[in-house]
Amino acid sequence: MGLDIGSRKGGSPAPQRPARGVFRTKTVEQSLADTEEPGHGLRKELSALDLVVYGVGVIVGTGIFVVTGSVAKQYAGPAVSLAFVAAGVVCALAALCYAEFASTVPVAGSAYTFGYASIGELPAWIIGWDLILELALGAGVVAGGWSGYVRSLLSHVGIDVPASLSHQNGGFGFDVLAAALVLVLTGIVMMGMKLSARITGLVVATKITVVLIVIFAGLFYITGSNYKPFLPPSQPNTGTGSTLHAPLVQVMFGFTPSSFGVMGIFSAAAVVFFAFIGFDIVATAAEETRHPQRDVPRGILGSLVVCTVLYVAVSLVVTGMQKYSDLDTSAPLASAFKAVGAPFWSGLISFGAAVGLTSVVMILLLGQTRVFFAMSRDGLLPRAFSQVHPTYGTPYRTTVLLGVVVALIAGFFTVEELEQMVNIGTLFAFVVVAVGVIVLRRTRPDLHRAFRAPWVPVLPVLSVGASLWLMINLSVETWLRFAGWMAVGCVVYFGYGRSHSRLARGRDGAPEH
Repeated sequence: MGLDIGSRKGGSPAPQRPARGVFRTKTVEQSLADTEEPGHGLRKELSALDLVVYGVGVIVGTGIFVVTGSVAKQYAGPAVSLAFVAAGVVCALAALCYAEFASTVPVAGSAYTFGYASIGELPAWIIGWDLILELALGAGVVAGGWSGYVRSLLSHVGIDVPASLSHQNGGFGFDVLAAALVLVLTGIVMMGMKLSARITGLVVATKITVVLIVIFAGLFYITGSNYKPFLPPSQPNTGTGSTLHAPLVQVMFGFTPSSFGVMGIFSAAAVVFFAFIGFDIVATAAEETRHPQRDVPRGILGSLVVCTVLYVAVSLVVTGMQKYSDLDTSAPLASAFKAVGAPFWSGLISFGAAVGLTSVVMILLLGQTRVFFAMSRDGLLPRAFSQVHPTYGTPYRTTVLLGVVVALIAGFFTVEELEQMVNIGTLFAFVVVAVGVIVLRRTRPDLHRAFRAPWVPVLPVLSVGASLWLMINLSVETWLRFAGWMAVGCVVYFGYGRSHSRLARGRDGAPEH
């Protein structure tokens, strides 16, 4: 494993495969050539540091302030830190696969582009359709969480948001704050990567400063007895009793997930995985990176390492400050500081969460627009959406369309209705990328790979297995919703994408406008 900073070398370009069938592939050379197409290529403005900031900016969000305590109380006790390590390992396996692909095919689209180059058009469409859902719902989830923190901060200064303009107390309403955030950030994303990178850097610096202050302040309130037992005895987790809400693994094999004990750590890992979602967004910015072969792997792996260390540190602090069984599942860090008589830190945490979630929404919007843009440039979605703005150098039509859609999602739906759909979408993308690494190693051994994932095919196989294990720990209801979305995607592909694909029409066919 290592980085080769040299120029792209290797064998001569492979001949284009006949454009037949739904498993036709788009060669790496074709993908790279598309980035030079006038009016449809993105500007290269990002460095390795920008990518690490993007990765940290999207990963460190509500998970570090909320998930840590709720999972400790319900699944793993103080051993929640090990659950974060387990989830981090699963992500690391996938991250190595993403790093190889992104350095070999530095083109917008992430897993969609990788799938098109290795497995074929229909699998690529499926994963692109999946990513659109994942990133749209992810942005909606986080915008809703941001709205909650802001309402809390406003209430401290005597400003109460009407229930009809939020989702307070489970009532129906349109969350104006969440929708407004999405629309403002959509405008920033449309105005260019350089502006987005500057704002993200400022927000991430603020967010990480708050997290570090919380960690070091919490060290002074740790009580050793709160860690005992570090791994509480195993208890069966029978769930709600509803088949739809039961994990798929329980329905398929009669296996009952455990709370606490060794298996509780893995049950917890399936939940805390949500807190790691986002490092793959770095790959969507490969086309806009000045030295992608070198910097994209550094951005992916660097952001994952930083965030894993922060998560483990926060989980150890919060379970040391307050007994895991007494933690508040809605705001564990804030309540832990209140419990030890330090309410000032509680307010700082709410401020840090509100600021931090801003960068998460913006980067999810950025990632989503790049996937949609790549699919449009390939003709699988209308080509008009791959038109780049002459001044800003961004896919402005795609950005505006998706920004409005996500604003409506954030306004009408609650966080709880969306969260698990984001998990299953991300894990499915991990599976496709890992399989793609194996396939491309076999079909294009001549390609120069600036970064090579180690232990192929063993590492990608482990990545597939770990991702599938976390997937079957999600509820049956989540799987049914996911299947429904995929069915809609297949209808769109066979009704439009298959016949309008540039590979189907020939690379020199008249472009659509």
